[in-house]
Amino acid sequence: MAVHQSTHRSSGFRLPSFRRDGAVSATGSVEAGALTARACVFASARVLMGFVFLWAFLDKTFGFGYATASGKGWVDGGSPTEGFLGHVAVGPMESTFHSWAGAAWADWLFMLGLLGIGLALTAGVALRLAAFAGTVMMALMWVAEWPPAKHLSDGSASMSTNPFADYHLVYAVVLIALAAVSAGNVFGLGRLWARLPIVRDHAWLR
Repeated sequence: MAVHQSTHRSSGFRLPSFRRDGAVSATGSVEAGALTARACVFASARVLMGFVFLWAFLDKTFGFGYATASGKGWVDGGSPTEGFLGHVAVGPMESTFHSWAGAAWADWLFMLGLLGIGLALTAGVALRLAAFAGTVMMALMWVAEWPPAKHLSDGSASMSTNPFADYHLVYAVVLIALAAVSAGNVFGLGRLWARLPIVRDHAWLR
């Protein structure tokens, strides 16, 4: 008995699905690692987040006239932490942040953090480290702004728009998500990074 294949073919366009192991499947033959809509979205988010951190580093270093005034950059003798931490006016760590403001160790840690996280995200490597460091940084900045407070220490309105969820928390969640889905494998060096012997032996470096 002859077996006849159906001659009906779908004319619609189908996006490939994204598998847990990084391979993809779709109608027809698609090789592992091919681009998918989801992978492209995560990769784009990773690059954009990388630029957020890198731009903050560059602007604070050279004073491009945006958040950091011209002539006030780190290379000009300005402090990347003095302005922000020195003006903390609310929260349980207000006095602690004031004591950290302008300290050399705080400037170096902050700037190296911005640079390291930015480079890792842009290149798509060490995303777990970047997610951990970025989450710590965002948590500290959240505490510095202390959104739950309705009033500052001097009694004036804090102008907080949300008592909990602000962009610091959003950034932290995005960083964790990018690491969880290995977003560096597309438009990045994640696969090459994962093949390095030291990275294979220490999963936390991925």
